[in-house]
Amino acid sequence: MEHKIINGISIPLTAGEISARLVAEATWNEGAFNRSMADLRQKRNALLSSTDYLALSDNTLSSTMNTYRQALRDITEGVTTLKKAKAVTFPTKP
Repeated sequence: MEHKIINGISIPLTAGEISARLVAEATWNEGAFNRSMADLRQKRNALLSSTDYLALSDNTLSSTMNTYRQALRDITEGVTTLKKAKAVTFPTKP
């Protein structure tokens, strides 16, 4: 991180460039939880969507499917850290 390559030549970074890079990395790292939660919600929403047809008014939803869908809806509850977000396991579809 102390050098940059310009036209094949390694040039030392200035103090300002190093500082800007450290700020950019810190900002990226701070957003890791939000990115992880967005990914979690996207996967959850896709799994819910794949079973939406079972919850239509002309179908009777089985209790196991109802439990599965509720578990998917509840999957983000209590997830407050990046470690918890990465440790989430999705329920098994019945």
